[in-house]
Amino acid sequence: MNTKTDQNINVGVDTGKSQLDIYIRPLDIYFTVSNDGKGIREAIIKLKKFNPVRIVIEATGRLEFNFIVACAKADLPFVVANPIHVKRFAGAIGQRAKTDKLDAKLIAHYGEAIQPNLSALKPETMQAMSDLVTRRNQLLTMQTMEKNRLNIMPKYLAMTIKPILTAFKNQIEKIENKIAALITSCPDYQAKSDILQSMPGIGKIAAASIISNLPELGYINNKQAASLVGVAPMNRESGRYKGLRTIQGGRPQVRTVLYMAMMSAMQCNPVFKTTYQRLIAKKVAIIACVRKMVVILNSMLREGAMWEAPKT
Repeated sequence: MNTKTDQNINVGVDTGKSQLDIYIRPLDIYFTVSNDGKGIREAIIKLKKFNPVRIVIEATGRLEFNFIVACAKADLPFVVANPIHVKRFAGAIGQRAKTDKLDAKLIAHYGEAIQPNLSALKPETMQAMSDLVTRRNQLLTMQTMEKNRLNIMPKYLAMTIKPILTAFKNQIEKIENKIAALITSCPDYQAKSDILQSMPGIGKIAAASIISNLPELGYINNKQAASLVGVAPMNRESGRYKGLRTIQGGRPQVRTVLYMAMMSAMQCNPVFKTTYQRLIAKKVAIIACVRKMVVILNSMLREGAMWEAPKT
């Protein structure tokens, strides 16, 4: 069968943990594949036959990653759409029914009607960002260990430690420069970074860590965002026993970066300064502030809105 057509083909992909539901508009073709290597290869082969102008897939932060990597490698035009925008489009056209097929059909309709800009994000850029942030954290850990040794070792051994600290400092600066260059080179990253850094206390490294290690931010609800970072309080209750609510799990890499960002934010950001002072009698004060930061950043990315200082 010859699948070439002069029509503008828009593809909608509804992402699930185990499967991808795919709708091709306006040809009214619908099929599903498993969300794994085999299923994605099958989908790419089939979609290439139709020469689509755009393939729109809703962002979840992670579930769509392998599919967009495959699209990029196959030179297929793709858009990673914000689910909030698709939901608003559904409201505008009065669609309330919800099934996997209808969701894929809606996403394709959104692509055709709104014609969102194609994503410029490259898989190698995403991987490079994550690798650079990971390596920076490794160097910081080793730097801290050497600083601690400098404080406890005899003074005559300081000369063996200080050159190492200098080397760590230089390497960390080089990696930070590479991170900054990577963000500048990618419009998708730059847009996110600008929004994140508009909040006082969030610098380029914190923004880079969020972008690479917490890609779901902006596409999930506030409770999910706090849980992913690991700053959501967990209940400890059994019968009459009611223990302290503690944090656990989450992604320690980004949590550490946000903890350090909060140290700065409490000095320059009135929102977190006020929150901290109100909770300072409690040991959870800083974590509570970090949780509030995550919630606000999630909302900012979801709405594409810059930070607004509270009115006094």
